[in-house]
Amino acid sequence: MDTRGLDLLLTPDGWAFLGGLPPYDEAQALQLGSALRAQGMDADLVAAALTQSRLRAKAAAKFGEFAGSMLFTPDGLEQATRLEIAARHARRFARAEMSRVGDLGCGIGGDALALAALGLGVLAVELDELTARIAAVNLRPFPEARVRHGDALATDLDGLDAVFMDPARRTRRGTRVFDPASYSPNLDAVLELRHRRPLGVKVGPGVPYSALPSETHAEWIGIDGSVVEAGLWFGPLAGEGSGRSALVLGTDAQGRRTSHHLTWRGDADAPAATAPTGPLGHYLYEPDGAVIRSGLLSLVCSELDGRLVDPSIAYITTDHAAASPFATGYRVLDSFGFGLKRLRAYLRERGVGRLTIKKRGTAVTPEALRPQLQLKGPGEATIVLTRVAGAQSVLVVEPLT
Repeated sequence: MDTRGLDLLLTPDGWAFLGGLPPYDEAQALQLGSALRAQGMDADLVAAALTQSRLRAKAAAKFGEFAGSMLFTPDGLEQATRLEIAARHARRFARAEMSRVGDLGCGIGGDALALAALGLGVLAVELDELTARIAAVNLRPFPEARVRHGDALATDLDGLDAVFMDPARRTRRGTRVFDPASYSPNLDAVLELRHRRPLGVKVGPGVPYSALPSETHAEWIGIDGSVVEAGLWFGPLAGEGSGRSALVLGTDAQGRRTSHHLTWRGDADAPAATAPTGPLGHYLYEPDGAVIRSGLLSLVCSELDGRLVDPSIAYITTDHAAASPFATGYRVLDSFGFGLKRLRAYLRERGVGRLTIKKRGTAVTPEALRPQLQLKGPGEATIVLTRVAGAQSVLVVEPLT
């Protein structure tokens, strides 16, 4: 969407037109656009409205019902914090009694929205002019939030109690970057702000411990099995003190959201503790990705009274069933060395037609393996492809209930 498209959308007629579009349907979008232009609708308005309709549909996963009244850019939506997580960010500032926060590099304004919803004053700064205008639209319901077009690092911090930053982690072509030195602004420049104000920084989950100052609280967040971000917190915002933690969010059997927090206190840049290794037992546990990324695998091993199946593989095995909110458990039914013919024969003998394939520490991909197995039959099974004591192995498992 360009500036003219946004201008047209923000007229009363344009906003009403966007709100009156039917739910977005990819298969019908081209035909709908052609029909609207044939009726004499401005082509730029049609293109902008259909783009926003598509982005709103995609944004529902992050912003729920609020997405239907927001505007987005593709890159802004991709990097925007999920509302559930943004609310947790905002509560850190509120608990630390920070009444006015600078969201520097605010993007489309997701975190600023959560801060303002708690009644905090917000100065949202965004370098891209079009994105800044979109953030201003998204923050219109909150008079305590102000949007400024400008350079985040050049912002005057007078009047601000604390700062939040989410540096861009994509190139201009949209390619994701993983090296903190390639963030925009780069991570070292962002971290300098911690000497001036209490600071919170959202970073990619793959950030290396070596890139962190020792006195950091680094928190990795997993939602429903996926690691979505890491956050770095300084000063009074680091309520847990220096160290690393994993926050695991999920849904219980009754459909309620669950939250579990695992914390280790120490220097945030310290290497992860080594977990014990031992023989395969009767049970296998797959730790949440946030636990692995935060280097807290040894804590979960200890909690389960288990050991790793291989020094380099993040699967835990135990001799007795246990429960942990930080790992998914399986009963081991069988195990053998990996070989395509042997595995195919094993599944054929048991009439397995539906197969769940999990993997870790192997170059084999489920997409390539599945057609080679020639699955047929009414049975179903779950297998884990991994290394056990250095050997490529197949574990036949069933989930623990």
